[in-house]
Amino acid sequence: MVNSATHSIEEIIKSVPKAPGIYERNRVLVVKGEEYILKVTSALSSSTRLKILKYLKDKEVDVGKIAELINQSKANASAQIRILEQADLIKTSYKPGLRGVKKLCRTTIDKILILLGE
Repeated sequence: MVNSATHSIEEIIKSVPKAPGIYERNRVLVVKGEEYILKVTSALSSSTRLKILKYLKDKEVDVGKIAELINQSKANASAQIRILEQADLIKTSYKPGLRGVKKLCRTTIDKILILLGE
């Protein structure tokens, strides 16, 4: 009997291109190739960035709230967000705020699958 979770992971693996990169499929981030694995694992190596990623689960939050969460300035929070964004772990968008433009962050990732042998 095939485990349905294993089956879905196999289907996800089949759905990503053969080329190295970072791909999102069904709330799973699939990472292939040394350069991309290093980018994602480096982004995940910080407890601050992990805290941000967990906080963003299924919600959209502005940089100011993230700065409060991690007890850092907005500039430092933005630097942490940029690292997560470059690793495709979060997405950002801009919306009008009370005083200018607000940067909003969200994630749609539930799992990360690192393919070492690809």
